Amino acid sequence: MSKLWGGRFEQTASEWVDEFGASIHFDAQLVLEDIEGSIAHVTMLGEQHILTADEVAQIVAGLKTLAKKAQASELTFNVFHEDIHMNLEALLHEEIGPVAGKIHTARSRNDQVATDMHLYLKRRVLETIEGIEAVQTALYDHAAQNVESIMPGYTHLQRAQPVSLAHHLLAYFWMLERDKERFSDSLKRIDMSPLGAGALAGTTFPIDRHRSAELLGFANVYPNSLDAVSDRDFILEFLSNASLLMMHLSRFCEELILWSSEEYRFITISDVFSTGSSMMPQKKNPDMAELVRGKSGRVVGNLMGLLTIMKGLPLAYNKDLQEDKEGMFDTVKTLQGSLSIMAGMIQDMTFHTDTMKQATERDFSNATELADYLTAKGMPFREAHEVTGTLVRYCIDHRLYLAELPIETYHAHSGLIEQDVYEALSPVTAVKRRNSYGGTGFDSVRTQLSEAKAKLPTNV
Repeated sequence: MSKLWGGRFEQTASEWVDEFGASIHFDAQLVLEDIEGSIAHVTMLGEQHILTADEVAQIVAGLKTLAKKAQASELTFNVFHEDIHMNLEALLHEEIGPVAGKIHTARSRNDQVATDMHLYLKRRVLETIEGIEAVQTALYDHAAQNVESIMPGYTHLQRAQPVSLAHHLLAYFWMLERDKERFSDSLKRIDMSPLGAGALAGTTFPIDRHRSAELLGFANVYPNSLDAVSDRDFILEFLSNASLLMMHLSRFCEELILWSSEEYRFITISDVFSTGSSMMPQKKNPDMAELVRGKSGRVVGNLMGLLTIMKGLPLAYNKDLQEDKEGMFDTVKTLQGSLSIMAGMIQDMTFHTDTMKQATERDFSNATELADYLTAKGMPFREAHEVTGTLVRYCIDHRLYLAELPIETYHAHSGLIEQDVYEALSPVTAVKRRNSYGGTGFDSVRTQLSEAKAKLPTNV
C-alpha cells in the first residue's frame, strides 16, 4: 500500500518511523469536525462547478455514512495513514470508490487541520462558558443565603478585617466573570475560516472561501493564506484563558482546603468530593479540591509548551505544529472535569457560619474600626493608627481583646473614646457599615448580588 501522498517517493518509512510521525492516536478526536469541513468544502466545489453534482452527492453521502459510523465508534484508523484526514479519505475510498480522491481538490491538509481545530475550539469554548456559569451559579446561591454571615477577612493569611461570607464568595464570582468574558471575546479569533487557503498560497481553482465559511457557520475568513495555515494564536489564547481560569479555581481550592481543616473548621466538604486514608481511619481528605489545584499546573504547562513550539517557526506550515493538539485536547478535558467538580463541590458544601463568626470575635480584626472611630471624632488618622496600635499591644500583653478593655483604659489613651466604642468594635457593625460601592457592607453586598445575577443565564 502506498501513501496517499507517496507518488514522488521510492522508499516507504519503517513502521516505527510511521508510528513516530503519526498523529492519528490523538487527532482522531477531530473526526466529526473533519467530516463536517469536508462536506462544506465539497458542497462549495459543487456550487462552483469544480465537481459535478453527482460527484458531490456521492462524496457527501459517503461522508455522512462515515460520520454515523464514527458516532457509533465503528471506524478503525490506521497509523499508516498518519492522521485523521488521510484516514478518512482512505475510508471514504472504501465506501464510494475512486471518486473519493476528488475530495481533496483545492485543499491541503494544512488548511484542513486548521479548519478542524477552529471548529473544535469554537464548540469547546462555548461549553467552557457554560461550565463557568455553573460554578458561578453555585457561588451565587451560597452568597445569596449568607449576606449577613460574617467571617474573618485575611491579608498575608493573617486576620485583617471581618467581611461578609457572601462578599468573599462573590470575589470568586467576579474572577470567573472575567474568565467568561475572555473566553467569549476569544470567539472572535476562533470564529474564522482558514479553509481554502491551501498549503500556503491559495489555489488556482475558482473556489469561494466565504461560501465554505458560511456553510460551516464561521463569521469571518482569514484574509491571508500564509497566516491562515500557520496561525495558532487562537489555540494559544484558549490555553492562556484556560490557565487564568484554572489559576482562579486553584486559588479557591486552596482556601477550601484550609477552611475544611481542623484548624479552621469553616466548611465541610461533601463526602462525594472527599476521600479517606488507607491507614488512618479518621481522615477525610479534600482530594477533589487538591486535584483541581494540581491540574492547574498541567494547563499552564500546555500553554508554555505551545508558546515554546511557536516561537521559532518560520512561515508557513511546519511539522512542529502537529504538537499543537495534545495540549489543547488535554486542556479541554481538564477544564471540563475541573468545572464540573467545582460546581458540584461548591453546591454541596456546608458553611459553618457560627464558627466563622466566632473567629471574628477572638482576634484584632476590629482594630481598624477603632482607628476609624477616633478619626471620625476628629483625630488625624495617623495619630488614631498609633493610639490603636498601642492599645492592641496593651491587649496582647494582658491577654485581652479590644472589646474586653474597660472604658477607663480607653480613657487613659484618649479622651475621645466613649461608651459607644463597644458597638463600633462589634464585628457585625464593622461589616454592616462598610457600604461603599463594592464594599462588604450588607446593603452593598445585596447590590453586588443583583449585579451578579444579571450576569447569569436567565433561568437562574
